[in-house]
Amino acid sequence: MENRWASAGDGADGDHGDDLDACVYGSRLLGRDPALVLHGGGNTSVKQPYRDLTGKTIDTLYVKGSGWDLATIERPGFTPLRHDRLLELLALDALSDVDMMRELSAASLDPAAPAPSVETLLHALLPHRAVQHSHADAIVTLTNTAEGERTVADLYGPDVLIIPYVMPGFDLAKVASRMWENDRYSAMVLLNHGLFTFADTTRQAYERHIELVSLAEAWLDDHAPLAPPTDTPAPPCSCLRLAELRRQLSEVAGKPLIVQRHWTPPIAHFVSRPDLESLADRGPLTPDHVLRTKRTALVGTDVAGYATAYRSYFEHNAARSDGDLRMVDLAPRIIVDPEIGLLGIGETAKASGVAAEIYAHTIPVLERAEDHLGGYVALPAEDIFDVEYWSLEQAKLALAGPRARFSGCVAIVTGAASGIGRACAEALLAEGCAVSGFDRDPSVEGTFEGPNWLGQAVDVTDAEAQQTAIDTVVERFGGVDIVVAAAGIFGPSAPLRDLDADAWRSVQAVNVDAIAFLLSSVHGLLALSPVGGRVVIIGSKNVPAPGKGAAAYSASKSAVTQLARVAALEWADDGIRVNVVHPDAVFDTGLWDDETLQARAAQHGLTVEEYKARNLLGTTVNSKSVATVVAELASDTFGATTGAQIPIDGGNTRVV
Repeated sequence: MENRWASAGDGADGDHGDDLDACVYGSRLLGRDPALVLHGGGNTSVKQPYRDLTGKTIDTLYVKGSGWDLATIERPGFTPLRHDRLLELLALDALSDVDMMRELSAASLDPAAPAPSVETLLHALLPHRAVQHSHADAIVTLTNTAEGERTVADLYGPDVLIIPYVMPGFDLAKVASRMWENDRYSAMVLLNHGLFTFADTTRQAYERHIELVSLAEAWLDDHAPLAPPTDTPAPPCSCLRLAELRRQLSEVAGKPLIVQRHWTPPIAHFVSRPDLESLADRGPLTPDHVLRTKRTALVGTDVAGYATAYRSYFEHNAARSDGDLRMVDLAPRIIVDPEIGLLGIGETAKASGVAAEIYAHTIPVLERAEDHLGGYVALPAEDIFDVEYWSLEQAKLALAGPRARFSGCVAIVTGAASGIGRACAEALLAEGCAVSGFDRDPSVEGTFEGPNWLGQAVDVTDAEAQQTAIDTVVERFGGVDIVVAAAGIFGPSAPLRDLDADAWRSVQAVNVDAIAFLLSSVHGLLALSPVGGRVVIIGSKNVPAPGKGAAAYSASKSAVTQLARVAALEWADDGIRVNVVHPDAVFDTGLWDDETLQARAAQHGLTVEEYKARNLLGTTVNSKSVATVVAELASDTFGATTGAQIPIDGGNTRVV
């Protein structure tokens, strides 16, 4: 494993403002290596004096705060705590998790700081200034075996303290305290958990971390080599099959879920194993992974069977808690199947991606331990349950606010690179929807950022290319719930006597044909939507009130409106709603430029601003105005509405 501090070239502790700056730097190095830390895992600390407003110096532990990721952590991500108070807490015989977190909060020197790590007391115990903790893949590969403790002891010798598995928090700190014989230790391995290293400086602690992980990796390469990659291509998987599976998962979860398909050489090798079901049923690498992946994966596609088994698991273990537990949903978070590969499942695209990434790191650990080290051994189900239903996690569930309105939903928006299409995509994203935007402009790929966005450069008039883009949406998100057809062109303005056949066809191709083929392609997916399919088509004021010189545009928008009405009639039995909005005078779209606006305003003897508000309400209509209505139409607010046509024009005398 590479020592990234040394390779960075500017990593000497003296290059940092103080010890906390060095801790921030080292924490980022640790957090940016997925072989060490994944998605919020791990924690770090440094002991450094704190000077308060009175000038008093206080011995302080700065420890990673909850909600911060080591890969991107900054100084405010570390909570300053009175070290002497933490040592007083360690002298207690017992301390509940709730009382521990309350006391840690009281020990904070900054009321605006985040809640400190649950492993704070262990950091406080260690008689070293700098501490780094990870869940390194190589370490848990060694520990999660029947002979894990002996293997670690033989590899590292007496300078590394080996701690049996204890649930993080006060109890773990007390066990470590009792086992700490003297200051000869330079590291601790927590069985089925991870690695702690410590030293006088963060750089020394980090480099010791890399040294020990590298030793483990070298040992594994010699004693448990990775299986050679499998070049098996991903077998074809019907989009309708994935959408049906997503619907089943969402039904047992009681909410729409995002489902991502993954197929890589390691996944291909894993899902082809004859002992796949046994391995997938063993349990996670570290207990905290249960919060992302659940205890076991579903092998195959019997979602109902998994839900029944999960309910039994909960009922069998619920008595372990003194309080009333709130059962999480019954759906798996990982599916492995020889024909599908690996499916990551979550309430958001980020959550489904995190689950998949964690399991992708789990696979080689399972295989190396099973094939070379006497078998993979996870913690008993009872210990995993205790973390999954930890009082601190239950408190988070109780405090969690309402889900975003479109959380777990998937939308396709055409014409998403600009104008109304972009505004519609932005509105849906803002309310938690996973959105794929289609546009012939390649910039659509980067129009928005984040795991909920999938921009695809596609010419919607190319039916085959559009179908490929739809398939990609299903592979990425699991299905389609919402379609917003916003792609459109106006075409050259000309009287009918000067009609150009090519210009006419190009307008119909984008405004009618592409939408017809889009609707035909997505019908089966919308029919399988766990929330009921929703379609919104961007029409135009020109449908009820056409304009001179706009024959091709007016006819195309009228035709697509009729198409929407037919779809509303045909698809109602499938629970799919189809509605149309008719915007007018939306001047922040590609249909308008400054020159055209000035010319039109001059024709009416108005200023540009007066011309923009030339409607009954005297208001300006923009893309955001249209997007707001589109989002409402796609929501449950209009759950009893289909076949409707809604003007968004400020009131037009030719329409009212």
